[in-house]
Amino acid sequence: MSIREATVAKFKNEPLDEHINLEGHQMNLPATLQERLSAVGEEISANGRVADETDQFATQNYALLKEAKIFSSLVPDELGGGNHSYPEVCNMLTQLATYHPSTALSCSMHQHIIAANRYNHINGRPGKALLEKVAANELVLISTGAGDWLASNGELTKTEGGYLFNGTKNFASGSPAGDVIVTSGPYEDPEEGWQVLHFPVPINSQGVTVLENWQPMGMRGTGSNSIKLENVFIPEASIAAKRPRGDYHAMWSAVLPVALPLIMSVYRGIAETAASRAKERCKTSNDPVTPYILGEMENALTTAQLAVDDMIRIVDDFNFTADLDTANEMVKRKTIAAAACKETAAKAVEACGGPGYLRPFGIECLLRDAMASHFHPLQEKRQLLFTGYLAMGKEPPSQAF
Repeated sequence: MSIREATVAKFKNEPLDEHINLEGHQMNLPATLQERLSAVGEEISANGRVADETDQFATQNYALLKEAKIFSSLVPDELGGGNHSYPEVCNMLTQLATYHPSTALSCSMHQHIIAANRYNHINGRPGKALLEKVAANELVLISTGAGDWLASNGELTKTEGGYLFNGTKNFASGSPAGDVIVTSGPYEDPEEGWQVLHFPVPINSQGVTVLENWQPMGMRGTGSNSIKLENVFIPEASIAAKRPRGDYHAMWSAVLPVALPLIMSVYRGIAETAASRAKERCKTSNDPVTPYILGEMENALTTAQLAVDDMIRIVDDFNFTADLDTANEMVKRKTIAAAACKETAAKAVEACGGPGYLRPFGIECLLRDAMASHFHPLQEKRQLLFTGYLAMGKEPPSQAF
């Protein structure tokens, strides 16, 4: 059974081994991620259009990405992965967004978990085991971190050999096609008080249900459903990290810098696509105000590109310092990039006049997708609070998260 067949079978609830074993699976893959995506770009776009129109996740696109080994592309080669650089993967996500923004955004959520674990592994912290498992089986990881943050949600109860977890995790992008949920939960330790424990949960674990409740304005095909966990057993050995509940922890200074450029690379792709379509549409326009609107669009696009490029520069292919200063520089640029991407898409619609507002023309959907950039952490007002406190020489308050 090919990877694509195995993946599709899983989605149809047909019997399937717990993991897809890639050992011995021969694929003649192009060396560059760009070439791999280009080979399936039209198919990804077609699948994406159907997914967006029906509020469904493009499961076929994830099968294509698995065959192209996109999910292990950021894993170091010594751990069995593709060993592609951080900028390469960011550029790949931008390209993927030109085919189907929702697939690209869901993929970026997986990639940011890989990036954080690669950074930890490079710096002598746990991360190797997860990276090896992803590379060995081309596993898809599902993040719930954006909705958890400092306090997390749900309830952990101590039991023999581990914990029982109950709770609902929202905005779990890619959940219909995921293999492992990377999540957390609060636990009141009798000696240490309230803690947040971080742990993985296989999606096929007893008590895990992916809810069909993703009906957004934009990014309709990300499969960012809620996941309900009822009395799910969490082995003690699977606890990857523990931190005090409600306090900013140093782990976020490693996660934010690697996560945000990957995510915003998707929105850069959306902005570039919107601008390209608007310029093509407006070539024959005789409206005297059209050049002004296109000029505004071009300025906004340049701002977005500069901001995202600088975010990638700060990461320096995992050579950055994980501290508050780095996190602050990253969240500032995220706000700038998000605003510029939204403006680019809005000006693209405006420049095209009435046709730009029509769904078949293919720009209004990009504006809807671009609007989602606001909701990734840190949201603008929270970023201003975070940055403003640091400007005053103070620790950022929990309200910023």
